[in-house]
Amino acid sequence: MTIIAADIMSSPVITVRPNTTVGEVARLMSKHRISAVVVVDSADRILGIISEADVLKPYRESILARRAWWLDLIAEGEEMPKDFLEYLRQDRHVAADVMVSDVVTADHRMTIPQLAELAVQKGVRRLPVVKDGKLVGIVSRHDLIRAIAGSRDALS
Repeated sequence: MTIIAADIMSSPVITVRPNTTVGEVARLMSKHRISAVVVVDSADRILGIISEADVLKPYRESILARRAWWLDLIAEGEEMPKDFLEYLRQDRHVAADVMVSDVVTADHRMTIPQLAELAVQKGVRRLPVVKDGKLVGIVSRHDLIRAIAGSRDALS
């Protein structure tokens, strides 16, 4: 019996909407111990994906330094109200700001060799699984390794 994506995928998938804050995305990833979330619309069509690296982007030291430089430029040596400065310092990024929108997906009927080829060829760590254009699951590289290790049928 051939093992397909639908047999090994994780489902349901933890998803977010485009307007979900990056802070909430981070909380979901931490709570569910996952390394990515899929961004979907109200019909569960995939809009993007956010990995741990994408969440970290707005918080990098170089980005924070650039933000401080802009604040100094705007102030032009004038003292600005503390509440206004705090407002400007707050991160207001949402999922749509940090997501990768060119998502590599897998069909629910793809076999282990097809999934492995796609993941390696495209250099991705996880493949959202679709059926009739809608998100139904996700397959990670770990899922593929586990399937290969646990079954003689994985490679057929």
